[in-house]
Amino acid sequence: MCAAVSILSCLDATGKYLSQFIDPVQVAWSRYASALVLAAMYANPYRDPDVLKSRRPWLQIIRSLIMVAGTVLIFYALRHLQLDQLTTIMFSQPFLIALLSVPLLGERIGWQRWAAISVGFCGVLVVTRPSFDGVPPAIILAIIAAVMNSLFAVTTRLLSKFDSDRTTFFYSNLIATLAMTIMVPAVWQTPTTWSAVALLGMTGIIGGVGHILLIMAYRQAPAGVVAPFIYTQLIWAATLGYLIFGTMPTQWTLVGGAIVVASGLYLFYFDRPVPRTKPSRDKDRSISS
Repeated sequence: MCAAVSILSCLDATGKYLSQFIDPVQVAWSRYASALVLAAMYANPYRDPDVLKSRRPWLQIIRSLIMVAGTVLIFYALRHLQLDQLTTIMFSQPFLIALLSVPLLGERIGWQRWAAISVGFCGVLVVTRPSFDGVPPAIILAIIAAVMNSLFAVTTRLLSKFDSDRTTFFYSNLIATLAMTIMVPAVWQTPTTWSAVALLGMTGIIGGVGHILLIMAYRQAPAGVVAPFIYTQLIWAATLGYLIFGTMPTQWTLVGGAIVVASGLYLFYFDRPVPRTKPSRDKDRSISS
């Protein structure tokens, strides 16, 4: 998980850099087109035809389009936001997922989870600092992207009941590439340098490897154990923001980020699976006697 979020932070930094002179739609298209090659290697439909068999194809399409919308919005928001600002706003996803799980998954939220959700949103408000003059458009885009990514996570959980990880991973990149191919001609800009071409191609590899590592992390350990390590991404975002763009986290980002991380960790702690303890032999003997 730590490796996954560090790689995905590099994807955000690359997307932010490229979006300064290339339309984010084109950056997103390159990200998924090159990732499709990696997906075909990881989940080769020629070698394993079952990869193409989905029990919920329409849900696969909806999930992939939600993913595309979230990616494009993130790249547009990164034109004006620092990496650490965007990362902190995206940390609101655990709370949004908990909210969306009520109508979409039929889950219940106790008062402890409601408290964590409320505190977490207060942390996001500290970072975004809305005023009577309104909220900057980039922050609105980032918040909408967080909602899209939360819907993406919920639909992923739904699909896990019907399709394998390999099927979902392959269809995600296939559908996303087809959708972006329709959109990209309207904004196409031919890269003027080979470095830009290389970076565009790297976005898919970075994103694909990060996605695979996430799948491997959740397969190796329970979500409640692995998920808190997501917050190490804030360290990477701040580091890359300083090294590449010369930006430092503001005091509002640090305070709001600390609130969001603390409430998120409490939410993960509360949702962790509690192992059942077996009664000791002495206790069993006393009961039987």
